[in-house]
Amino acid sequence: MNENLNQITAQLARPVQVSTIIEHQLDMLWEDPDKAHETSPIMLWGAPGVGKSSLIAELCRKRGIELIDIRLAQRDPVDIRGLPAPREDRVEWLLSSDWPREPDSRGIILFDEITAVDRSLQVAVYELILDRRLGSLYSVPPGWLIVAAGNRGSDRAVATTMSSALANRFCHIEVAPVLEDWVAWAATSDIHPDVIGFLRFRPECFHDMRGNLERGWPSARSWERVSRLVTRARLGDAELEVMVSGLVGVGAGREFMAFREWANQLPDVESLLHSPGDFTLPERAEQRYALCAAMVHHLWRGDEATLDERIDGFLQIGLRLPADFAAMAMTDALGNSNHGIRPVHKLIGHGLMTRWRQQHGNAFSLDREAA
Repeated sequence: MNENLNQITAQLARPVQVSTIIEHQLDMLWEDPDKAHETSPIMLWGAPGVGKSSLIAELCRKRGIELIDIRLAQRDPVDIRGLPAPREDRVEWLLSSDWPREPDSRGIILFDEITAVDRSLQVAVYELILDRRLGSLYSVPPGWLIVAAGNRGSDRAVATTMSSALANRFCHIEVAPVLEDWVAWAATSDIHPDVIGFLRFRPECFHDMRGNLERGWPSARSWERVSRLVTRARLGDAELEVMVSGLVGVGAGREFMAFREWANQLPDVESLLHSPGDFTLPERAEQRYALCAAMVHHLWRGDEATLDERIDGFLQIGLRLPADFAAMAMTDALGNSNHGIRPVHKLIGHGLMTRWRQQHGNAFSLDREAA
């Protein structure tokens, strides 16, 4: 039993939980700036491509605060501590312009790739992380939270051991790749519906490190790049498959392209939302997943004047879907509205919603999602 416990190095957390924890630390910091030293810095562990740094960047955008992203693997110790400059009979230190100076400023300092650098560079950041200062020359303003991120030794990424002195000051959290959280983010981030639909259809392909990690492999990061590629590329299918496979690996790339082939045989989903009477339930599972992803994609986009019509079509089609697909589409539609700019109340308050709930059951709480 003790051996098994020793193998657990950090508590697993979903990305949404990580965001909640970091926001909690920020609130604690801002409520009592005089106790900034008592607010634990956060160390995020996780596989490459899981979205550790992008999670922090998204949180800073959401809270309207600054982000200083220090990629340690691209730095030298002098970049952290400063440069000695002789001045007559003394030596002064020229500090990096990276560090925040305004006393009332707020933000996050992210030391990324902290496990990919040697001990000399880790030692250079000790004082900033542990004491929030650089000798008598500089102190981190109290409104700034310190966060670090790195890969685990088991990830076959560049990783060095963190010293026990440094590790003991962090609150360690391991970020787990969770498809549901990624889909909720993707729906508000213009990720191509074919990518969302495929990963709903083949969740095993979301994050898979079992293959050749010296080539492309599936991760949250690489699927985001696939989305950008299929959105903008002007390539034939053969060339597109080569590039997709180069991003996520040959196996996942071929499966994705086969999924797209079936998805492209669907009628215009945007038009179906306006004319739901023309809807015919596809027989293939791939097409049903693609249909649901495309419905959610188009539901909140388009002219505001036709939104009510699209919502009506969305619900009418949902009533003709199997319950599992209807519930999936509804969950994603509500998640797609989380930024508050889309009138989710129109969907929940629609006259067909009572019938929808009666037919498909309460697979999730609409009241919770609406809140």
